Amino acid sequence: MPDVEESVPPRDLGDSEGRSCKPETSGPPQEDKSGPEDPPPFLSVTGLTETVNEVSKLSNKIGMNCDYYMEEKVLPPSSLEGKVKETVHNAFWDHLKEQLSATPPDFSCALELLKEIKEILLSLLLPRQNRLRTEIEEALDTDLLKQEAEQGALKVLCLSKYVLNMMALLCAPLRDEAVQKLENITDPVWLLRGIFQVLGLMKMDMVNYTIQSLQPHLQEHSIQYERAKFQELLNKQPSLLNHTTKWLTQAAADLTVSPPTCPDTSDSSSLAGPSPNEATNNSEPLSPTMVLCQGFLNLLLWDPENEEFPETLLMDRTRLQELKSQLHQLTIMASVLLVASSFSGSVLFGSPQFVDKLKRITKSLLEDFHSRPEEAILTVSEQVSQEIHQSLKNMGLVALSSDNTASLMGQLQNIAKKENCVHSVIDQRIRLFLKCCLVLGVQRSLLDLPGGLTLIEAELAELGQKFVNLTHHNQQVFGPYYTEILETLISPTQALETKVESV
Repeated sequence: MPDVEESVPPRDLGDSEGRSCKPETSGPPQEDKSGPEDPPPFLSVTGLTETVNEVSKLSNKIGMNCDYYMEEKVLPPSSLEGKVKETVHNAFWDHLKEQLSATPPDFSCALELLKEIKEILLSLLLPRQNRLRTEIEEALDTDLLKQEAEQGALKVLCLSKYVLNMMALLCAPLRDEAVQKLENITDPVWLLRGIFQVLGLMKMDMVNYTIQSLQPHLQEHSIQYERAKFQELLNKQPSLLNHTTKWLTQAAADLTVSPPTCPDTSDSSSLAGPSPNEATNNSEPLSPTMVLCQGFLNLLLWDPENEEFPETLLMDRTRLQELKSQLHQLTIMASVLLVASSFSGSVLFGSPQFVDKLKRITKSLLEDFHSRPEEAILTVSEQVSQEIHQSLKNMGLVALSSDNTASLMGQLQNIAKKENCVHSVIDQRIRLFLKCCLVLGVQRSLLDLPGGLTLIEAELAELGQKFVNLTHHNQQVFGPYYTEILETLISPTQALETKVESV
């Protein structure tokens, strides 16, 4: 597959080394940036390094996300790798231009390109498209093209136009416009560059189509594959579940100490065992499902320096850290909106456009929060206060007084502190929402959001779905191990009646 990206200009198409006559093709497509990173260094001590490989990572990612898709890796143009890639691309296409402009023309590179294009077109065909397969084989017959090149009669532009017509037949509707734009290019070199760009996108479309078609089979394979690999290691290292046992033991202890609440849990037992309130009722034994829910929530509070991370979740550790970061960002955002609304009233916050603008401002300014929290929250307080002040003036309303502005900025800056009452309450409510997502599902949990969270409903839905997908897949893979551990932590009667279920 050509290593091309949709966002890269046409001159960045196709790879080559030096003055090679064939664009360099990449291996399997690169995943998006939200993908899991390499496991922590201490994995080499536990013997898990060999298991957490690229194949199992991809299997895990596809298995837990029914909407998973792959996309080409986009290199920042300003990066060293991006600059080197652009230089190599330009060198290759300049060399092709020199060859075609020579007298007589040199078609060696053009032949290699046409051969590559033929292979890509054939890879885009479905098994039943035999007629098109035969047509492509005949139109781009390698031996025939070679003979024409030797006689100086290879019609590169004509062949490129044929390829464009075939691309128009095979591409997905969203690529129609890109193919149509290529039809206006008359320079054979630029046309081939454009063809390689769009073919790369079409091949990625085919990969994603295949993934979606095989999703149920891939998901089942992912579950069986991950469990089998883990069992192999467990056979060699019986103590491999020690940290997992500690994790679940702590979750069970937390449930007996601090009973949570969750809206609309009257019939949640039909979905995932007893409701959170019932799970902590001293007259009833703990539910295995609720212990797991508490355990997953505890992972969002995990100290990064604590290496006793549950062995069954090592592949998900990076994703959990990303969810933790997203949760913290939403806590700050919701807190900012809640404080700001108390100063600007319902007029401004009755406008979805105004609320969206404040969210964009806050989200953008919070990107550097972890590295410089005080500066980031100060900038947020200044920008939000200014936006409220200006919007009130634009609407002909009374603008904030200097005292109110100072008070607003002071309260916004205090939000960054975890002991701040607004920060604390919003954080607890978001965690309660996530727990309800595990018990009731995301959509039902969104029906009765706690106060202060309605303005970030869309963001909460995204966070909740990611969390549910991760925990659901993890339980499907490691459910038998969790059941065995939980049987030692809860009532034997309950353990026999209730196995670990996916949330």
